[in-house]
Amino acid sequence: MDDSIGVSAIVLAGGLSRRLGRDKALEPFGGEPLIARVIGRLAMLTEETVVVVNSKERAAELPLPAGARTAVDIYPDSGSLGGIFTGLTAASNEWGFVVACDMPFLNTALIEHILSLRQGHAAVVPMLEGYPEPTHSVYSKACLPHIERRLQAGQLRIARFFDDVRVRYVQDDEVDALDAGRLSFFNVNTPADLAHALSLVEEGL
Repeated sequence: MDDSIGVSAIVLAGGLSRRLGRDKALEPFGGEPLIARVIGRLAMLTEETVVVVNSKERAAELPLPAGARTAVDIYPDSGSLGGIFTGLTAASNEWGFVVACDMPFLNTALIEHILSLRQGHAAVVPMLEGYPEPTHSVYSKACLPHIERRLQAGQLRIARFFDDVRVRYVQDDEVDALDAGRLSFFNVNTPADLAHALSLVEEGL
């Protein structure tokens, strides 16, 4: 299987950036908005980009590259689980690789490895130190009814629906072989996070 075939990029951009104090998706980062950097890395490995937002007004604010499109939350105020549901529903492809809009150090080799493990599973999820990383994972549309059932029950913890589908977990050693520093999972949540991320960019990351 060509690992890019049938995969959409799903970028979650509905958060309010309360801890950073300003819109992190728009934050200048290496000469472009942070969200543009994220989309650019995913575009090398996927066929389309769907950016999930919480309103049409939010969609209009984002400087998206040509070809990227937005989808407004189907279940408002449902966190990342609702975002995954919206993105997968809107995706043209059977599979969606889901990330948050504030992950500047996505590792293409690790993403390729995750995509290569899809056969026979409904989701492929990194598991670091015993905890899943559900916003750096790939999901098939087979997950949709199980996610929706959890949303309707108000059960918003993403990992809860993993009990309902066949998941391939990517273990620590697999991750470390491709991303020893685990920077793929770094999120820009606070001013300190941003400063650290910008210092890494200056070092060439």
